[in-house]
Amino acid sequence: MHVRTKAALVIGAVALGFGAVLAAQSQRASPHETTSATVDGAKIAVEYGRPYMKGRKIFGGLVPIGQVWRTGADEATILTTEAALAFGTVTVPPGKYSLFTIPGEAEWTLIVNRQTGQWGTRYDAGQDLGRMTMKTQPTGGAVEQFEIKISDTAAGGELHFQWENTRAIAPFVVKR
Repeated sequence: MHVRTKAALVIGAVALGFGAVLAAQSQRASPHETTSATVDGAKIAVEYGRPYMKGRKIFGGLVPIGQVWRTGADEATILTTEAALAFGTVTVPPGKYSLFTIPGEAEWTLIVNRQTGQWGTRYDAGQDLGRMTMKTQPTGGAVEQFEIKISDTAAGGELHFQWENTRAIAPFVVKR
């Protein structure tokens, strides 16, 4: 094979890959963000889609109560951790995981799932690493755009999911 032919094939493959990325992004309905923090020396990051309320009723409307939710928009929300984390009795080894939730009236359930790279509506319960209960509280005002925060606390860390008038909190500790 000639050098020019090889170069043309490489350029074509790169263009095809770039086109696939652009096609996936064009299907996205919401902006995306990665939030990260270092908690007890471990870097933790969450990549997720950030939908807007746009005047809609969110919990109990757009997002049904008592059903698995993709916890954001578009692709499944991804948690990446450099160290093992313990969410209650659920131990999450270092690596990448999808996060789903089940919003409830008084509390939520956090689901840590081994499958990654799927569209957010492609939930496979057989891939669950574990589930834990999340406490909820009012936000004190309307939150127009869905947001995930990672905070460092005296007891470890917390994931905060907030949208509309609800904040759901998942405390965790870094395991060494």
